[in-house]
Amino acid sequence: MAVAIKFLHLLSIVIWVGSVIFFSLVAAPAIFRAVDRKTAGDVVALIFPQYYLLGYVCAAVSILTLAWLASRAGWGFHARAGLAALILMGALTVVSGVYVAPKVNKVKYEMRAETDAAKLETMRAAFGKWHGVSMALNAGVLLTGLAMVYFAARYLGDR
Repeated sequence: MAVAIKFLHLLSIVIWVGSVIFFSLVAAPAIFRAVDRKTAGDVVALIFPQYYLLGYVCAAVSILTLAWLASRAGWGFHARAGLAALILMGALTVVSGVYVAPKVNKVKYEMRAETDAAKLETMRAAFGKWHGVSMALNAGVLLTGLAMVYFAARYLGDR
């Protein structure tokens, strides 16, 4: 049983971190190079719900499996640090998916319907702000995820 839980734990972490790396460094840049900005934005917006859902599932699985593993083997420093990292990653993912992404999409679609130049400029600034927040949160998930891989190597390697 412990091997299966370790497997699920590692699988959830590598899928989560791998999906962030793939989407951020491969898929999104390729989509924006391949098609016009409007179409690329629409394609990426279609991917985001599944992207965030994957993060939510991986957060739940990785947190629960780490809690199970640590409850049996002890809450050493690396297990506690790993749990903190997973909770932070999960929180950043939820904030991004539930709060920030809808704001980005709302402003994006409102901009398309706006004809007043002054209002459009204000909307562009709002879009830039929310898009920047989204990118920062995603970078936070990625960097914390890389630290998480280190912590997992430590607490799983100690057994």
